[in-house]
Amino acid sequence: MIIETKEILSKKILTEAKGYLEVGFTHSLNPYSGCAFSCRYCYVREMPIQKFKGVPWGEWVDIKTNAAEIYRKEILTLRGKSKTVNIFMSSATDPYQPIERKTNITRAILEEMIKNPPDFLQIQTRSPLIIRDIDLLVKLKKKCRVLVSMTIETDREDIKRIFSPYAPGVKLRTKALKEVHDAGISTQVSISPVMPFSPDFPKVLDGIVDHIWIDTLIIGDGTMGKRSRRLGMPELFKEHGLSKWYREDIHVMVVKYFKKYFPSDIIRVSKTEAFPK
Repeated sequence: MIIETKEILSKKILTEAKGYLEVGFTHSLNPYSGCAFSCRYCYVREMPIQKFKGVPWGEWVDIKTNAAEIYRKEILTLRGKSKTVNIFMSSATDPYQPIERKTNITRAILEEMIKNPPDFLQIQTRSPLIIRDIDLLVKLKKKCRVLVSMTIETDREDIKRIFSPYAPGVKLRTKALKEVHDAGISTQVSISPVMPFSPDFPKVLDGIVDHIWIDTLIIGDGTMGKRSRRLGMPELFKEHGLSKWYREDIHVMVVKYFKKYFPSDIIRVSKTEAFPK
């Protein structure tokens, strides 16, 4: 798939937290607009940033070339006002999508954070590329709290190919999360959204996560499932004989199952428990 890329200068990089992030995060940070992973269920497809773009989701990425510079200015302003800064990176893109290998925008932001750290940084990604920056994350965790949250919505590669064919493989993500965890950095698996998985999924995560975050197409799309329905998710599940997984209470069932393998206090559910206490 050909990706249309464009370099832009961003006027602002820290956006005040809204919606499900308002439970503890103060800001979101998106180094890019657009996302080449192009997951079919992504709620951003239904947001204005995509609705009025004119280019299909997954086929465009805007590169915020001055992101690190703007971050420095904004964090210094916030610190001057004695503001708490808890950052979610990222809410509407993936900070480690393929273009990051060349642009190093996210890496530059982390380098700036080491000089001017937030109070807390959660990195949300589905990319093994994050292991490239373990050296910076180790330095940053000495300055502030850091949590690396890896989206692994299923342990089944066949399911991933249906719903997110352009995203990295499940095994690659799992391996990367283990490397981050082994480096002494706090880790989380984000089962978001819940996709059909095998009975062995908890075993795949054993020993490599400190937190388990569970989200679904209904409680996590910001509109109680309306965006997911507009994206055709019920029909896609039905097409592949997976309708029993598309239900309002699926998070309850998943929590109950994972509690057989993990302590209850590390399992959290969208949205009220989004911020790790």
